[in-house]
Amino acid sequence: KFKKTYHVQLQIESIALKGRSLPRISTLVSAMFAAELKNHLLTAGHDVATLQNPVTLDVSTGDEKYTMMSGKEQTLSPGDMFIADAQGVMSSIIYGPDNRTTITSDTRDVLFVVYGLEGISAQQITSHLEDIRDFVNLVSLDAETISLEIVDA
Repeated sequence: KFKKTYHVQLQIESIALKGRSLPRISTLVSAMFAAELKNHLLTAGHDVATLQNPVTLDVSTGDEKYTMMSGKEQTLSPGDMFIADAQGVMSSIIYGPDNRTTITSDTRDVLFVVYGLEGISAQQITSHLEDIRDFVNLVSLDAETISLEIVDA
């Protein structure tokens, strides 16, 4: 519909076919990326310290704009699923995360969002979030999960 591939497919190709390694931005990003590769579920990670409540999930009208991780301004396509906080769009399925809430090496608290599209069960999403938690706990024994929940839109 949007003439884009599912982002996880590109990540799998990058690792499996091109021999690239996991990104070394932070262990939080590596944990998220490893779970994406394992479960094939698109996930966004955001630095909680940069968020302003409320965080919402919505479907784009095509008027929403934000700055992507690359620094490029992007207008969302109508019908794209996205999350936003009081400051604006944080991530969309088609165009990915913003540069304002991105996880850095200094990030200590993170919000992981899994985009569970039609055909993906609540159990698959729960297992995926548990995998992220377990991967984080491998490198940070004192990491704590505050909430693990599914919002049905």
